Amino acid sequence: MSSTADTAPARRVPRPRADALRNRERIVATAREMFVEFGPQVPYDEVARRAGVGNATLYRNFPERDDLVREVVLSLMARVTELAERATEEEDDSFAALRRFTHGAADERIGALCPMLDGAFDKNHPDLTAERDRLEEAVQDLVDRAQRAGRLRADVGVGDLMVALSQLTRPLPGSACGSFDRFVHRHLQLFLDGLEAPARSELPGRAATLEDLRRDSCSSS
Repeated sequence: MSSTADTAPARRVPRPRADALRNRERIVATAREMFVEFGPQVPYDEVARRAGVGNATLYRNFPERDDLVREVVLSLMARVTELAERATEEEDDSFAALRRFTHGAADERIGALCPMLDGAFDKNHPDLTAERDRLEEAVQDLVDRAQRAGRLRADVGVGDLMVALSQLTRPLPGSACGSFDRFVHRHLQLFLDGLEAPARSELPGRAATLEDLRRDSCSSS
């Protein structure tokens, strides 16, 4: 005979209310904009005020600043991954897909948000690791597809793309993000023209991989 515990119905975990989910999404979107504008140390009160929520709502969702920073980074990586996947699915021309992804990632302010990755929050959090793996796989697929088609020069790697994307979308010291934005897509297009096959020059060194980026990040921390 089965025990009572075996036959007892499982407890239902209540789903978050729709308004609670909207508040959380609004907080993350607002924090992301403010981190680009002011850096991750922006006062919590200001984030709550601009998001249109009370301080209690902000602290209930993100008790520590590191919680909010991690969620913003997760949101950014998820959005950029989606850009890569959608470009791969919707563009027949593999280099057009790479170009579309690169300009789309620039619009996400990926370079301006990079300084957050130097913060003290746990970069090996399981959620971050899983989302980072998804992103890397999606971008690697874009690069591999373009190289197999002979559209992308063979002496570059996905690390080269990500370094350039980060550097070319990061505002110069002393310049505001808004005034810098008008140069970004122009300079990215110059960079992309240099990636297209056939290559017009021989690059020094070797292609940068994602593993190179991870190793350099670890050694500098």
